Amino acid sequence: MSTITFDTYKFIKKLKDAGVSEAQAEAEADALSAALQESMQNQLATKSDIYRMEKELLLMKWMLGTVLAGILALILKAFLNN
Repeated sequence: MSTITFDTYKFIKKLKDAGVSEAQAEAEADALSAALQESMQNQLATKSDIYRMEKELLLMKWMLGTVLAGILALILKAFLNN
């Protein structure tokens, strides 16, 4: 899982330089930090997630193909033995 680096000190300093009180700047930094952490827990798939899923799908395709080939062999055997 990837992480986002969030510099709360810089964020608070920019808000204070813009005229926001220190208490409000700290509260906003805490709220934004919490929101970023929560959003990272519900993040989109990473490249490694996609690669792993592609490998799993390839395996499932081979398994499905093997099962279908077996069923086809049984059907052909049933019709050719009569």
